[in-house]
Amino acid sequence: MNTRKRVAFYTLGCKLNFSETSTIARNFTDEGFDRVDFSEHADIYVINTCSVTENADKRFKTIVKQAQKGNPEAFVAAVGCYAQLKPEELVAVDGIDLVLGATEKFKITDYIYDLSKNDHGEVHSCEIEEADFYVGSYAVGDRTRAFLKVQDGCDYKCTYCTIPLARGISRSDTLTNVLKNASEIAAQDIKEIVLTGVNIGDYGKGEFGNKKHEHTFLELVTALDKVDGIERLRISSIEPNLLKNETIDVVAKSRAFVPHFHIPLQSGSNEILGLMRRRYQRELYVDRVTKIKEVMPHACIGVDVIVGFPGETDAHFLETYNFLNELDISYLHVFTYSERDNTTAATMEGVIPKNVRSKRSKMLRGLSVKKRRAFYESQLGTRRTVLFEGENKEGYIHGFTENYVKVKAPWNPELVNTLHDVDLTKIDDDGMVRFEFVATAVH
Repeated sequence: MNTRKRVAFYTLGCKLNFSETSTIARNFTDEGFDRVDFSEHADIYVINTCSVTENADKRFKTIVKQAQKGNPEAFVAAVGCYAQLKPEELVAVDGIDLVLGATEKFKITDYIYDLSKNDHGEVHSCEIEEADFYVGSYAVGDRTRAFLKVQDGCDYKCTYCTIPLARGISRSDTLTNVLKNASEIAAQDIKEIVLTGVNIGDYGKGEFGNKKHEHTFLELVTALDKVDGIERLRISSIEPNLLKNETIDVVAKSRAFVPHFHIPLQSGSNEILGLMRRRYQRELYVDRVTKIKEVMPHACIGVDVIVGFPGETDAHFLETYNFLNELDISYLHVFTYSERDNTTAATMEGVIPKNVRSKRSKMLRGLSVKKRRAFYESQLGTRRTVLFEGENKEGYIHGFTENYVKVKAPWNPELVNTLHDVDLTKIDDDGMVRFEFVATAVH
């Protein structure tokens, strides 16, 4: 009879959270636990929380209920950003036994002694100033790609954002450790690594637990490009003011880095950017896009944008809409502004009614569909390389080209986790691209 304890994980939020859940899960495995799916019977359920979207807060209670359904006697722990920001709220949720903040989450196995349910949950959350050490991690999401964390925390003080409160100051992994992790991932026959962090353009800061830079993001990119066995490297998201021309040039000439950038804009109005306390104006953003398209005309550029920020008039919103409409970008991630406790923006005047926020969000999502379609159309007739993913979705296999065009083909398990050269031929009814294989062009 197997007496080993079983642990299950649920991750809310960003890619960084997924990579950290993987690290925490490896700690449990090292301690002799068996990892099972969250829908199964487990002795411990660990929920890695997020505080960025309103929705993540609400979903938390549902997930706790799901854990209790799996095993009413199980020990349920909450870790991560929401656990750091609002531990009292989480511990008040029925069924929660343990809440761990930013510094404690990686030591969770130290806190779980006898796995007995508590009458009252325990909270261990630090003053966020104490979150000044770095824990490296990576997640192997599927057999195709891995998320490699290179940096944590943020020194920026954007007025709408709780991340500095939830994750602490900017700090980085050592270059040696990042390269070691990248080699470990490559050895598992994973074809693509996505670099993640809270503010990865700030990489290098805090490598020694202080503000001294040993290495820069440019050096990181240059060194990773030389790691054997990695077919593709992707930069997840980078601030426009930290994306330097030199980095863009390195990506353009690189062996493994793909021509895909995700660059937060947040607003196309300089006045709103000022209220948000962003560190650039829209003109700099235009420069970044122009530079990328100059050296990589086929590059895919994704944009984060927030609608309904306090003080955003119809005129400001139209400024953003028109700015994005005219810009040579490929898709948008649209966020509807939501108030966050302990942020400057939450006390600002000029609150935008919820229905107006949602109307603006819908308009930008419509623009995103148009932009993606135009980008895909511009890629028809070109030859690209596709990395195929592992899931059979209604009889089709999906994959992404290096410049992030989503393609589909009839399901064929032999294609999973392989790279093939293809000619992009047409856009299907569902917006995905169809293609023809280039004979004998297997990587």
